[in-house]
Amino acid sequence: MKNNKGFNLINVIIIMCITSIISGITAGVIVTNGYNKKTGLSYNELASDNNLKEFLEVYSSITNNYYEDVDKEEMLDNAIDAMLNYLGDAYTTYLNDEETANLEKKLAGKYKGIGIQALGNEIIEVMANTPAEDAGLMVGDIITKINENTINENNVAEIPNYISNSENEVAKITVLRNDKNLDFTVKITEIYTIDVHYNMYENNIGYIDIDIFSKTVGDQTKEALANLESVGMQKLIIDLRDNTGGYLESAEEIANIFLKKGELIYSLENKNASADYYDKTDEYKEYPIVIILNEKSASASEILAASLKDSYGATFVGTKSYGKGKVQQTYTLNDGSMAKYTSAKWLRPNGECIDGIGLKPDYEVVQTVTQDENGNIIQNEDTQLLKAIEVINAL
Repeated sequence: MKNNKGFNLINVIIIMCITSIISGITAGVIVTNGYNKKTGLSYNELASDNNLKEFLEVYSSITNNYYEDVDKEEMLDNAIDAMLNYLGDAYTTYLNDEETANLEKKLAGKYKGIGIQALGNEIIEVMANTPAEDAGLMVGDIITKINENTINENNVAEIPNYISNSENEVAKITVLRNDKNLDFTVKITEIYTIDVHYNMYENNIGYIDIDIFSKTVGDQTKEALANLESVGMQKLIIDLRDNTGGYLESAEEIANIFLKKGELIYSLENKNASADYYDKTDEYKEYPIVIILNEKSASASEILAASLKDSYGATFVGTKSYGKGKVQQTYTLNDGSMAKYTSAKWLRPNGECIDGIGLKPDYEVVQTVTQDENGNIIQNEDTQLLKAIEVINAL
């Protein structure tokens, strides 16, 4: 968003707008396929837009005549934020470059690292089959130094950055273990976040817990199912509690695992068009499925759950889901910030839009916690999971 001396102000702003639109198209979407092929305005349309001309005149007047220096980039960021706020849509927001990077990192499903999880500077998890495990790092190790950086309370939050920014893809880490300082040289590689957890219960009941719909969650789900099926799984519980969504494509990919070819997964409607999305794969499953939901199951979680309910026959246990029936599209600006705006609403296969309504469980079960007279938890039984096991045993 810098002025170019080779162009006049109007040309610069129009070029910026077109660049932002193009960046958005290449960046893709968060929870929609972008089925509307007409995106953005042409140069001629922008140049002839009287509203835009008025905006540019005000912009020019302020930058030239305001009595103090103006940060043009920050002012335009605030202008974009104001446009999105004007729409009055809770899901239409402006994210600065740091917020954008955090969102993309959260949904990437992988990161550059060594395979540890730390609480402060204490290692609380060493992931299996990672460089950290190979090097000999252990749970309970206290990280005291990374490369040339001594770790203390002031920079403990920088541990992931110190590791990922190490030279030559190798991190030199010093830890305190049993009152002794130990040095490790750990290779840095691409680590996949664990977004799917699975288990096997009695009576051949498989269980998978999906945390978020990242870019890699489809492959993780397929691997989990393959492992469960290899030991005799005949029924499946899918836990979507506290899963607030992610990429629509990932939810669609998981639905494709279960549904038969030709079954409807969801529909999208915007102000100009509508489109239906069907399973196009040969893969499908036939075992009973129970899905656990709660009030934080939202967006892509609800899309997957609704598709398996209406087109597969899954049963819901838990509490009513959040009720987010809208999908958002994004575009990224040159400075790394992002505009995220609602572009359509989605419909479950039975034709309903659940926005503000949610998905109602077939068996409503509120999670209960037993406390003593001082408010301390003395029993925290997963009553929703127990009910799901009871229900699926009866199917």
